[in-house]
Amino acid sequence: LLFICDVPTKLFELVKLVQNSNSNRSRVTSKILCSYFSGAGVGTVIMSFLLGTYYNVIIAWTIFYLFQSFNKAGLPWSDCSKPWAANSTTCFDATNTTASNNSNSPTQEFFDKVLLQKTSGIDDPGEIRLELVLALFFAWILVYFSLWKSIKSSGKVVYVTATVPYLLIGIFLWRALTLPGAYLGLQYFFKPKWELLLKAEVWVNAAAQNFNSIGIAFGSLIAFSSYNKRSNNIILDTWAISLTNAFTSLLAGLIVFSTLGNIAQEQGKDIDEVVAQGPGLVFVVYPQALAKFPYANIWAALFFFMLLILGLDSQFATVEVIVTSLKDGFPNWIRKYIKRHEILVLIVCLVSFLLGLPNVTQGGIYFFQLIDYYAAAVSLMYLAFFEVIAVVWVYGANRLAHNVKEMTGRMPSAYFRYCWYFIAPILIMAIWLFSMIDYSPPTYNKGEYHYPPGAIALGWCIAMLSIGPIPVFAVIAVIKAKGNTFMEKLRNSLRSQIDGCPCCGRPDNCRDASLEKHNGADSYPISLKIYGEQIMVAIDKVLSQDLTD
Repeated sequence: LLFICDVPTKLFELVKLVQNSNSNRSRVTSKILCSYFSGAGVGTVIMSFLLGTYYNVIIAWTIFYLFQSFNKAGLPWSDCSKPWAANSTTCFDATNTTASNNSNSPTQEFFDKVLLQKTSGIDDPGEIRLELVLALFFAWILVYFSLWKSIKSSGKVVYVTATVPYLLIGIFLWRALTLPGAYLGLQYFFKPKWELLLKAEVWVNAAAQNFNSIGIAFGSLIAFSSYNKRSNNIILDTWAISLTNAFTSLLAGLIVFSTLGNIAQEQGKDIDEVVAQGPGLVFVVYPQALAKFPYANIWAALFFFMLLILGLDSQFATVEVIVTSLKDGFPNWIRKYIKRHEILVLIVCLVSFLLGLPNVTQGGIYFFQLIDYYAAAVSLMYLAFFEVIAVVWVYGANRLAHNVKEMTGRMPSAYFRYCWYFIAPILIMAIWLFSMIDYSPPTYNKGEYHYPPGAIALGWCIAMLSIGPIPVFAVIAVIKAKGNTFMEKLRNSLRSQIDGCPCCGRPDNCRDASLEKHNGADSYPISLKIYGEQIMVAIDKVLSQDLTD
């Protein structure tokens, strides 16, 4: 999946038309590509907005743990002798002699009973956790003041926040590998289970993990690439980011499963029985390893500070997509009523904070899992497929390849073009279709909790917020397109608004036997000038339409 789907898709997201035209206009880009598929751009923005409302909850949890790390009495999740565990009948650590089937590690107990104080289900929301509300509000304050002067204000900070954590990861890895029972977790981690390859859920989760960790189909790559220099080597960036991400994921997996092996040995259980589910993994497994460090409080504080800055880096990208899309989608309204970038960022952060409040109730973890499943996992592959189709089959893979050549000085290999044309769209759609065929409602706590029908219906409503714009905008595009018959309107709505061959300026219908010849290097200097002019003409058309509207 990394090499045949993620890397090629990442490359065209980095180039597309945004960087090529030195513009950060996501709406203009979608209209230039194809008005028929403009709903994919709208759906991407909605998905990013939904992601932003609950992703900051993880940062709020991180802030809570960060403050708990300064407890003078030691880390509160280190063992079952702490005051919060006095009445617990399920807390089990190495000092106990027996463990029941429903026993949990002290880190799991702390997460469930101190941080979440979780109720029995989503239909029992309980009370709002004031500590988490304050932490969530503080997290949004950090996001706001990092972005209120645009993403460039936080650019230099990212050089530090994205590199220093590797030093800490190396230290945590060393400690995890030296824990008793670590080898049990490593055996589980590296032992293949070939029968699982026949399950669509495995492929969907793998693709979603790759897309989530790299940021594909969320709009963040497109937004950030617009700040690159036009001559930036995006091919090198694509490989560097993808391989670094894969290497980092491997390191994280080694730490997690080494620690799980330690937990399993202490409790006398199999690895399957102690694997944490969902976002709680990082707040259960890593703290277990941290509690065994000398000067554990210091290392815990460093770890959760690292987690905080990494989480903020990801949230910056999400909020930037929303803010940029609003400015580009409603330029006249923004200029007339909001006027200042700082106010727009404030509104986005405030609305996102309010919509995130259901996640910080005592039953918030159930809503968190529900929205995470339907807002991202269900719709992500669907949106990615139509993005690939719009770019590769409407705008054109050959055009895209020449865009890369104009910026880097060389054509992308045939590998990229084959993946763009066939492998990536077929694989993405196959994964999405099989996930729908093999669909099963989400569960929580290793399948022990099943969501009621009302919650499942709510989840599909959330999913339709990002999936629905694609057919809606497609119908609108056909209705507004020029033509006397339905087929004429359909063809025109599927047509890219950039006319002419990207390398010689000839009309689109010049695809004949001489295509290979006139795509040669001899025509390159002329094509760059003509193609640049055509991009500006198309942008002017869209902006003129905005003014008249």
